[in-house]
Amino acid sequence: MSVCVPVRSMKNTAEFAELVERERDVTVTKNGCEVFHCLSEEQYRAMQDEVVRARLLSHIMRTERELAAGAYDDYDDFAAAVREEYGL
Repeated sequence: MSVCVPVRSMKNTAEFAELVERERDVTVTKNGCEVFHCLSEEQYRAMQDEVVRARLLSHIMRTERELAAGAYDDYDDFAAAVREEYGL
């Protein structure tokens, strides 16, 4: 669960960094409204990995749909078309 702290608590950067490392997810507020979220390095990397996996899965699913629909060229046809287009 996220810990909420006011923006003024960021004045002491060492304590704030320790809080983020300890709690892993800190919500910073200003006038009672959320301003931004701070994540530990571990959580940030995990979130990035999750995004990359989702993109890869999306590309794989799209490719499988294209293969099932027959919307592809084999290598020889593709290479011939490229050679013809660029005069190679």
